[in-house]
Amino acid sequence: QVQLVESGGGLVQAGGSLRLSCAASGRTLNTYYVGWFRQAPGKEREFLARIKWSGDWPYHVASVKGRFTISRDNAKNTVYLQMNSLKPEDTAVYYCKAAQTVESLRTGAGYWGQGTQVTVSS
Repeated sequence: QVQLVESGGGLVQAGGSLRLSCAASGRTLNTYYVGWFRQAPGKEREFLARIKWSGDWPYHVASVKGRFTISRDNAKNTVYLQMNSLKPEDTAVYYCKAAQTVESLRTGAGYWGQGTQVTVSS
């Protein structure tokens, strides 16, 4: 079993930055992929970025590449999402998820955190 807890959300002005954290506990995640998603009101959950727990193969979708950066700190069992140049349209609940394959991370079974709210004011 894996437990994920997100933190770091809040209210920020457009152009500002936030760093989200996803702290993991429970079983080892050495072979897992961890991803960040977001869901805005009335919209479907959107995949943003993923990284293998080992730190290999970070990937960001085109819509956030260059503004958002995923990273991890194995010593702290934590995956981060650094978000810069935030826009009002980035307002959403942000979630992290851990899964054993890239495919299951995107659309299948995995472990979800409870989410953290990010609100970007104009």
